[in-house]
Amino acid sequence: MINLILIFIVLIIIGVFLFLWLGRRKNSAPPSVQLKYDMNEIVLFLRRAFEEIIASSLYEGSPSEEEYNRRKARRRELQKALRSCMHGDLSAKKYVKLYMKDLLVQTYGLDEGNVDKIISFGHTGRLTSQDCFDILLHVFKKEHGQDAFNVMVSKYSLDTLQRLPDGSRGYKITEEQIRHIYQSEQPRLSMQDKIEIIVQRAYQIYKGLGVIDELRDQNIDGVNGGTSGMPPDVVQTTDFLEYTKQQHFIPQSYDAVWTFYRGKSLHLEFLSFGSEKELKRVCQNIYGFGNPGQLNESKGYIINDMADGSRVVVVRPKMAESWAFFVRKFNDSLVELDQQIKDPGAPLAIHMLVYLILGHQVTAITGRQGSGKTTLLKALIKYIDAKNIRIQETSFEIWARKMYPGKNILSFRETPSVSGQDGLDVQKKTDGAVNIVGEAATHSVVSYVIQAAQVASEYTLFTHHGKTLANLVSALRNSLIASGAFSNEKIAEVQVVEALGFNVHLVLRAGKRYIERITEIIPADPQFEYPRSYAEREEITDKLDAFMDTMTEYFGRMTDRRSYDYQDIIVWEAGEYVVKHPISSRKIDEMRKNMDEDDAAEFTAFIEKYWGQSA
Repeated sequence: MINLILIFIVLIIIGVFLFLWLGRRKNSAPPSVQLKYDMNEIVLFLRRAFEEIIASSLYEGSPSEEEYNRRKARRRELQKALRSCMHGDLSAKKYVKLYMKDLLVQTYGLDEGNVDKIISFGHTGRLTSQDCFDILLHVFKKEHGQDAFNVMVSKYSLDTLQRLPDGSRGYKITEEQIRHIYQSEQPRLSMQDKIEIIVQRAYQIYKGLGVIDELRDQNIDGVNGGTSGMPPDVVQTTDFLEYTKQQHFIPQSYDAVWTFYRGKSLHLEFLSFGSEKELKRVCQNIYGFGNPGQLNESKGYIINDMADGSRVVVVRPKMAESWAFFVRKFNDSLVELDQQIKDPGAPLAIHMLVYLILGHQVTAITGRQGSGKTTLLKALIKYIDAKNIRIQETSFEIWARKMYPGKNILSFRETPSVSGQDGLDVQKKTDGAVNIVGEAATHSVVSYVIQAAQVASEYTLFTHHGKTLANLVSALRNSLIASGAFSNEKIAEVQVVEALGFNVHLVLRAGKRYIERITEIIPADPQFEYPRSYAEREEITDKLDAFMDTMTEYFGRMTDRRSYDYQDIIVWEAGEYVVKHPISSRKIDEMRKNMDEDDAAEFTAFIEKYWGQSA
């Protein structure tokens, strides 16, 4: 009896303790509205909801076999979407966002009465610059789709050169500009619009790519982050802390968001990742498509593709001074030559390019990044008739088979275990007639390009970053030497100029792309015969003098005498394409032999029309 009384007393004490503890916890909790209508709480709710969905039992409620299989398929689809949505897979992203929207509306309770408590849509003064940009991008996207950002920049001339604080000039979009656009547009949002904007904000924090998530999906040339501002190591120094006392705001690496728009690098000053932790999260998530391996300190970088074909490069300390990423987007649609080349004299340049292909000429397409080399190369493939085409790339950028499904085309790319040279070696055994190299960047690839141009294929097309023709020849020559194929500079240079036929150089200036020149490379007359008059002399002194003349000629050819000449065939002058020098008769004959009768006749008429010379 005494034991029962003691047990009863202990239970009463425990009950009182629990009552007081729960009451204290309830009183100390913040108001429910503050919890419910905070973006961080929304993200936390979504994270827990997805965890519960993934971990829930498929057997709950004793489902039928059909229902069990349906549940299993839905879970598998959700798991797959959650793994790939941040890697450029737009369908997976859309699926996850629809799931989030359903959870927030049906379970969390988002409605017309509380959406403004999460983002102050009705009070412009309370909106951050990121809020304004997200709303504007959403509104423009409803009308212009993936061209929303391009339309906004073009409409409000946001790509205008500006004076920077350090006195230099550059391209930037400021918070003041974004707020001015917001005031000008006065966007009207429906309940559905507001929910979609909130869902996107929650998605980019939870599973997306932070502040660049929607921007990355736009039809822009590229986006990068972590490439300006103070690096983390500098922030920790005493000098920096002293410096910040004198300055109002010092941008740091996580404040850096840049986009590549029509060849211009625009600094989006109004956007920031907010913390080094967030920038690191984005860098660690953005490259993961296809499980390319782990980005660790010992390697320091990773180059990979995203699900939509974009190329992504991620670097990290200690290789780089801060975490940073670079996304380069490639348009997989075909832009015809007449769409790329529109200026006065365009038919001259277009026809010349077509005849280079029909004439089987080894052509190097050069220019800086963003000048349109790949776009031009894709358009030229159209004129390669009845030939097996083999393409080697660092990452898939050309996507030729998407545009020309009826042609015999196979593309190869480098992987962590297969080098570019290995891929090129395999190409030799795939009955390819035309070799295309997306970018001749490494020594081994350059060596193969020269070899293929001479013996392994009918002709070769490739891109390179050479600024001038002399730079191109020197770079290719140096790569041949570095690869071990040659040890003598002069001999290596001779091999390069004998392999090359023409150089098409593209330029990007002030956002305008055009062909600066089409140049023919002309190998110099070898003149292998050296003076041999010393053999005819009788006196030893005369023999020595004559022999010195022979050696002087030899060393002159090996040092001062250039192994090639060149002449610009077509140039860009005063805003139009004009003819310059005539094509050499040797090249005209060579090109005509590779054409059928109709093309050769048209080529002859083309030469006579513009250069007045008979072919």
